[in-house]
Amino acid sequence: MAFMEKPPAGKVLLDDTVPLTAAIEASQSLQSHTEYIIRVQRGISVENSWQIVRRYSDFDLLNNSLQIAGLSLPLPPKKLIGNMDREFIAERQKGLQNYLNVITTNHILSNCELVKKFLDPNNYSANYTEIALQQVSMFFRSEPKWEVVEPLKDIGWRIRKKYFLMKIKNQPKERLVLSWADLGPDKYLSDKDFQCLIKLLPSCLHPYIYRVTFATANESSALLIRMFNDKGTLKDLIYKAKPKDPFLKKYCNPKKIQGLELQQIKTYGRQILEVLKFLHDKGFPYGHLHASNVMLDGDTCRLLDLENSLLGLPSFYRSYFSQFRKINTLESVDVHCFGHLLYEMTYGRPPDSVPVDSFPPAPSMAVVAVLESTLSCEACKNGMPTVSRLLQMPLFSDVLLTTSEKPQFKIPTKLKEALRIAKECIEKRLIEEQKQIYQHRRLTRAQSHHGSEEERKKRKILARKKSKRSAVENSEEHSAKYSNSNNSGSGASSPLTSPSSPTPPSTAAALGLSKRCKEGKDGRFTSSTSASASTSTTSSSLASCEPRGAYTAPAPGCERCEPRGLTQLHPEFPKGNLEESRNL
Repeated sequence: MAFMEKPPAGKVLLDDTVPLTAAIEASQSLQSHTEYIIRVQRGISVENSWQIVRRYSDFDLLNNSLQIAGLSLPLPPKKLIGNMDREFIAERQKGLQNYLNVITTNHILSNCELVKKFLDPNNYSANYTEIALQQVSMFFRSEPKWEVVEPLKDIGWRIRKKYFLMKIKNQPKERLVLSWADLGPDKYLSDKDFQCLIKLLPSCLHPYIYRVTFATANESSALLIRMFNDKGTLKDLIYKAKPKDPFLKKYCNPKKIQGLELQQIKTYGRQILEVLKFLHDKGFPYGHLHASNVMLDGDTCRLLDLENSLLGLPSFYRSYFSQFRKINTLESVDVHCFGHLLYEMTYGRPPDSVPVDSFPPAPSMAVVAVLESTLSCEACKNGMPTVSRLLQMPLFSDVLLTTSEKPQFKIPTKLKEALRIAKECIEKRLIEEQKQIYQHRRLTRAQSHHGSEEERKKRKILARKKSKRSAVENSEEHSAKYSNSNNSGSGASSPLTSPSSPTPPSTAAALGLSKRCKEGKDGRFTSSTSASASTSTTSSSLASCEPRGAYTAPAPGCERCEPRGLTQLHPEFPKGNLEESRNL
């Protein structure tokens, strides 16, 4: 039977490197236990979220499974009596939230299968080791010379990539490693080109590439066999780990943190850069450099897992470089990942966060110069140097490499074009993801700034000033309207222009303003009003007025007592306002 005769069609679209975040939204108490409702979100999209319900016993089971990592995780302690009290439940919920924050922000724990199954059971419920074993067994039916010795459980960090210790039946002492993996979201090669390139890998000969013994593939997965190395990888050397141990046990909490010697850093770094330059010159995309993908063979580093880019698998450091828009090509990705690798070789541990603001003391300032060019804030903001530029830096330029093996890797022109198109598609997906993350970060920063205490105070002060300004403007507008209505409603307030002009008695009588001036005994002038201002006496006042056209002479020299009429002072005064004048 052919290898995987009826495989599932297509590739796995889910990117396992996208980080998951979890927030406990509420808790509900049942008869004998409490359930916690957790909102889990993949990436930055709120729409890509779901709810799960977990009990404390589920958290405890997960924590027991993670003890292999050797970390002291902050799970709240058990309590048998009083564990249904409201205050205790609220306090435990805070502790469980802190526990979730710790495991989702730890780069290794957050990518392990145990945490993924706990937070996303719908996408990670399958037994991937069993699936891989079934597919490998199908392969052995057509290739009877191979035999499985034992599964190497969880020696790698990928959920969908499994390893088995192998042997050849006629050479029982030799040990080999078989790796099986699904296709990933970045697989853009056609099935025909993909299978041709996979089968081409055993022909790749380079002093710094770990040779592939056998390789085959179908429409949904690939299988490769290499020689087993007892010394393990470069990461095993740094962490003093055993190659067959699980990934969590080897690298989560190393017992001793110690970097490599300066000469080792220079030699290994130069060898890795040389093979990266070779691959980029050949047009072969890589993008998967990290310490576990570098096999040690004496004093020589050899690169592993060239097939990952063909399979479309996401990079180990993708959650780091996807935050920086200038790291948008596979060469810049390799250079940035080389910075992570150099940091581990120098300090014996990965950086706490990226970008790195300041670097601890290093064996040489030349090491710090390379780290600053790949991991600093300025480098992540402005872009990475090229591989050729790193080779010219003082740390690596004086390293002499002695090897007699001539590199060989012949790729047909047609496949080179297919690789170029696939590389562009991989970079396009990365750029789109970086754009979404950048926009989300800007929006989050704006919302955070808008909701800060200082910003709220500023908004209150501005609102208060605006309210005062509006009140002043309304008051001025109201005063102007009131003044205009007074001026337009009373013609008598206009300034007097001709004190000696005669006024028709009818107009004066109508206004109730006719006066008589008499000289008193003390020489003062007194005035008597011939009509009252009240409307009730208007008719009698009009009756006592002299006939129209009559004129009463004023007292000599008395200007203030001379009768003045509105029609005389203001000829344009309309007759229609007579009734209003009466009221006034």
